Amino acid sequence: MAEVMYGPMQLLVIGFKNPDFHGQIRQAFGSAMKAGVIRLIDLRFVWKDADGNVEGMEATQLSDEERQRFGSVVGALIGLGAAGEEGAREGAEAGATAAARRTFGMTEDDLRSIADTIPNDSAAAIFLIEHLWAKELKQALRDANGYVISQGLVTPEALVLAGAALDKALETAASGEQKEPMAAPAR
Repeated sequence: MAEVMYGPMQLLVIGFKNPDFHGQIRQAFGSAMKAGVIRLIDLRFVWKDADGNVEGMEATQLSDEERQRFGSVVGALIGLGAAGEEGAREGAEAGATAAARRTFGMTEDDLRSIADTIPNDSAAAIFLIEHLWAKELKQALRDANGYVISQGLVTPEALVLAGAALDKALETAASGEQKEPMAAPAR
């Protein structure tokens, strides 16, 4: 059986205060999916109105066969890490079963827990997306025996925090330069 190459996966959990949805998120995701940049592996959406009534929805771009194959791969990787080769076999079976049930590891209890956590008149969305644009790069890195050392997303908020830390470091360095230099030790 040929190995299935997936692009890097990203899990996003987004909260919405006083949500005002008019299809703009669906349109943006649709454009990215149509362009072949990302693929929606799983979406779980929970909305709680001002009275505390909860609604939810789920979506995926995967066919039933793809969903089971994806669940099997994820389950096998988790099982491999937990219990070696035997764990990988058991994990593959459990992952395929979970995917066939369309749970992807999220049960109705998990969704209820999310609904209980968010305040009235708010929403939460959990997206699992595959970055299709990076599949070729991932294969090239793998062919060159590359491996991930670290990864993360740089957000505007992270850049603001980095700028504040840099400013503080520069202030500390500048105030240190204004002090008299320490005398060199006697020889």
